[in-house]
Amino acid sequence: MLSKTPILVAEGDGIGPEIMRATLRILEAAEVQIEPQFIEIGEKVYLNGYPAGIRQEAWDALRSTKVFLKAPITTPQGSGYKSLNVTIRKTLGLFANVRLCKSFHPYIRTKHPKLDLVIIRENEEDLYAGIEHRQTQEVMQSLKLVSRPGSEKIVRYAFEYTQACGRKKITCLVKDNIMKLTDGVFHEVFKEIGKEYPAIEQEVKIVDIGSALIADTPEQFDVVIASNLYGDIVSDIAAQLTGSLGLAGSANIGEPLAMFEAIHGSAPDIAGKNIANPSALLNAAVMMLVHIGQPAEAEKIYNAWLATIEDGIHTRDIYQEGVSKQLVGTSSFTDAVIARLGKVPQQLEQADFSSAKMQAITFHSYERKYQSKELVGADVFLHWEGSDPNELGKRIEEHCGTQLRLQIITNRGIKVYPNGFPETFCTDHWRCRFLAKSTMSKKGKTHYLPVDYASILALLNRLYESNIAVIKTENLYTFDGVRGFSLGQGE
Repeated sequence: MLSKTPILVAEGDGIGPEIMRATLRILEAAEVQIEPQFIEIGEKVYLNGYPAGIRQEAWDALRSTKVFLKAPITTPQGSGYKSLNVTIRKTLGLFANVRLCKSFHPYIRTKHPKLDLVIIRENEEDLYAGIEHRQTQEVMQSLKLVSRPGSEKIVRYAFEYTQACGRKKITCLVKDNIMKLTDGVFHEVFKEIGKEYPAIEQEVKIVDIGSALIADTPEQFDVVIASNLYGDIVSDIAAQLTGSLGLAGSANIGEPLAMFEAIHGSAPDIAGKNIANPSALLNAAVMMLVHIGQPAEAEKIYNAWLATIEDGIHTRDIYQEGVSKQLVGTSSFTDAVIARLGKVPQQLEQADFSSAKMQAITFHSYERKYQSKELVGADVFLHWEGSDPNELGKRIEEHCGTQLRLQIITNRGIKVYPNGFPETFCTDHWRCRFLAKSTMSKKGKTHYLPVDYASILALLNRLYESNIAVIKTENLYTFDGVRGFSLGQGE
């Protein structure tokens, strides 16, 4: 008799308790070797004075148990409550989000009967850092943070997952034609690590055309890797193409913790009505079983679920006249899956998780490489309510001092001084780029000369004394002589 694996369970909010009860009933009937332990998180915890939606004892249980099956939760509106999902993923280092998107034609309506792809999404960085500021009356800022170690972790996991599951191709989605540093490092890391996996077909697509192709011809994709925001969007697109967001589960993988959840929300409007589809959470539990080394039990449950779908026993969200045989609620659907344990589908492809050796996936530690870092200037952001960039430029030029020169002024990223166009619309948010007065050019390339930090502080002091409102500064650096900042549009 195998020892039971302890798993932490959160019943969640809205329809969460109903679909969690359904899922656990099926797991128990399938005699899986798990030992559920329960915690409370979500809306009630938020409203009881815990702004993160989780108590310390729940954190302790998560860190101890290391496997978490979570139903959807509700984040209360207003009062600045943060998403608990994002908090858990980032706090516990669950860097990889994995979503399986597969069509079940002809039993569930879809325009893409051969769709079968996996979306692997970076889970900790990007715009989901949630670092935002209102900087002027007119302009808000959100910081997009992408790191080399974060990129290396997710890219290597994606290749390891593709290899472990016997898949053949991986597509990386980026927008580095615009965001040359943040998306650029993601693309660069993909190419570097990809060289270690020559048996896997590899391609890179710009995210806009890549998303369009996923929506149009998803059959050409196998595994897709993307950063946090892009991955969130394309995974919902792909899940919807299968016929329903109510079918897809997801895994959030870290080392050594993992969380498994449905991709849909808590749907409080249908809570308690016995009509919710438990399939997404059940399929998340199937992913969990594969993860903890019980693939045979995962196959048994998934095949029973497929047989139920194939027999036309459908909940309201996937019911269609002429195809479905019986409209059922949550509990009856659960009964139908339990009744088919040990059976396999006759038309749909049977589950085979024998090749999914998730325990064989390796996690590599990051090795930081030293680079020579030199300060070469600063971007100074101003709140100025004038409308003529030339007026601002001439005023700023008076305060540059002996070491620095004003290279450009941009507004919303586009150059407006010197030699800006009057047609360019400007807000009250201005970026002034200062570099060393002297420049060095070799073979037509600019080589940035270092400046001392005291000259930047002196510049800021002169601007302050002249009643010029500085919002913030960003120091400009080179790393081993390579520019560590993007050029302004038009620079």
